[in-house]
Amino acid sequence: MKIFLTGAAGQLGTELYPRLARLGSVVAVDLDPGNCKVNGCQALDLGNAAALETMLNRTQPDLVVNAAAFTAVDRAEENPELAFLVNAQAPGRIARWAGQNNCTVLHYSTDYVFDGTSNRPYRESDQPSPLNVYGESKLAGERAIAASGCRHAIIRTSWVYSSHGSNFVINMLKLARRQLQLSVVNDQVGCPTWARNLADVSIKMLQSRKRLTGSGEGHVFHYSDTDAMSWYDFASRVFRMAVEMNLLEKAPILKSVRSEEYPQLARRPRYSILDTGKLRAVGIKPAGLRHSLETCIGELLANE
Repeated sequence: MKIFLTGAAGQLGTELYPRLARLGSVVAVDLDPGNCKVNGCQALDLGNAAALETMLNRTQPDLVVNAAAFTAVDRAEENPELAFLVNAQAPGRIARWAGQNNCTVLHYSTDYVFDGTSNRPYRESDQPSPLNVYGESKLAGERAIAASGCRHAIIRTSWVYSSHGSNFVINMLKLARRQLQLSVVNDQVGCPTWARNLADVSIKMLQSRKRLTGSGEGHVFHYSDTDAMSWYDFASRVFRMAVEMNLLEKAPILKSVRSEEYPQLARRPRYSILDTGKLRAVGIKPAGLRHSLETCIGELLANE
């Protein structure tokens, strides 16, 4: 199988590449291949429609795994055109090419397509209502893929972290080394998800893709790891484990604040827990936080 992987230098792409390589021949691309851990990663700006089509025509993949995204939530408010270009228009172009060339697409979306007003975990069938440009652009990407008619699966996920790239765990640890006290919001609740767990689930889905991929809007799935918590709770766990594993000498003092006290350009959903029952029904069980976070921090320690 020929596989085309976008966003190969990102958190998820880094974890996906070695797993996809067991399934076939992988062509890896990224906007900044210099940061890619994959030998032979090629440069590609997904916003360049002609370059994207040329690369797809040259590669002729059987499967496109689109792990690329514009994920800077606040920057998206300042630059909506770029957010929609990467998160909506590019996936739409990939999907239309796939529909014309007998190719399957695996795409990733976000819990931020929801507004956070639910009183239970969000199901795939719930009506999206994003609060910010990032969520709007990711939802537009989902709809463009569904409208293309190509075989596809879309995985919505949440709060992704890893031992590489830019994410909440790494940023909190950097701040902890510079500040004695940190303020973290306590009224936004979700499920932190280790990128490696998401990559492993992706491979399981691909191995069962005859059941899990098709055309239309019914092929959206929710995956996140199991433990629900606020950003404040997540930071507390990160610091506690980092001290236990000697990555930090001392945890900073944490101050719990409301979203209104921590101004950001983009509104965030207060509640964005995803219901993973649809994947559980086909035998894919979400992982827990403790072992995942412990392994992630262990990798950070090894890289010191």
